Amino acid sequence: MNHQLSIEKRNLVLLSMAKLVEEERNQIILTNQADLAAYNGTDLAMEERLKVDNKKIDEMILSLNQLASQEDPVGVERFHFIHENGIKVSNKTAAFGTILIIYESRPDVTIEAGGIAFKSGNKILLKGGKEALKSNLKIVSLWHQALTENNVSTEWVEYLNFNRQETQAFLEKPTQKVDLIVPRGGEKLIEFVKAHATCPVIVSGRGNNFVYVHKEADTDIALKVILNAKTSKISACNAIDKVLIDSGLPNFEGFLAILIEELDESKVEIIVDKILEPFTNTSVLKNEDIWYEEFLDYKIVLGAIASEEEAIAKINKYCGGHSAAIITRNKAVAQEFMDSIDAAAVYHNTSTRFTDGGQLGLGGELAISTDKLHQRGPIGLQHLVTNKWYIYGEGQIR
Repeated sequence: MNHQLSIEKRNLVLLSMAKLVEEERNQIILTNQADLAAYNGTDLAMEERLKVDNKKIDEMILSLNQLASQEDPVGVERFHFIHENGIKVSNKTAAFGTILIIYESRPDVTIEAGGIAFKSGNKILLKGGKEALKSNLKIVSLWHQALTENNVSTEWVEYLNFNRQETQAFLEKPTQKVDLIVPRGGEKLIEFVKAHATCPVIVSGRGNNFVYVHKEADTDIALKVILNAKTSKISACNAIDKVLIDSGLPNFEGFLAILIEELDESKVEIIVDKILEPFTNTSVLKNEDIWYEEFLDYKIVLGAIASEEEAIAKINKYCGGHSAAIITRNKAVAQEFMDSIDAAAVYHNTSTRFTDGGQLGLGGELAISTDKLHQRGPIGLQHLVTNKWYIYGEGQIR
């Protein structure tokens, strides 16, 4: 788009969208039920992501209202000085331009990610999964209504109803300028986008998050954190898949027996390493590659570990660079662990489920980056901008 929308206009569109989502709540849910009825997959996580219910509608509305209340991330001065020749120099944040979001089966992304990109002054191209097509088209129609009500071109929010071949063709030869692509989904989607994109990509990669139960852990906290991080939302990338338990933990066997019993009661499939083979209601892992896997399912791997140094090395080798937690009473060990782990978010005595833009104070997120450039972890409003130099003079030459 050639002209930046004022912050007042962007906020009015977001508030109009929040109002329309509330008014159309029942229609959105009914439309989503048609998508759910047509979904014949067996992927529980995919189905959970696809479903829109009243709780998700409430979260969509809250996200839009919060976005409208936040400061404008565009035009924020980062640096300024007056050159010795008198020219005035400043550097300010600026919108990227056009952001393409490619995602799987999550109609709520059409609201939340679209809203964040729009508030940060960017044109949005949305490419959702085919499983959620009806839901996404319904929500995009509301975006267009909100834009029209505020005399803003509907070109600011565009849905790309492409199949796989058309998507590949667009990535390789875009028919319009695209400044940034953010894929949200599984590893196959991310590999596909990275293989074919011709502009920068921020990867929202796999979770495969770890918890390390240190030998000085409070085992009540360990149990609470592991159960929450594994079972509260299996479709979330901030769920955990692996637990390492220090063999020096007092009552090591007793703690494991309770943990396995509680995971089993929650219908979690429990895979253990060779050392933990004697424990019942478990199966032994067949090869080491499973340590790399993100499950997005009621499934977990438990392993014994001899020290915090070995735990750090193992997590850095296998995790997806997303989130990792240590459970311990020893603050010095916790700090060493958190400083050494190569992940976007590190935790002490806390569930990894907090790796989320809303929970970490961003008011929502476009995605959770497992890249280190240009933003790591949840991507909020303030991260969807680049910068621009402004130089004011009176005929100075060099």
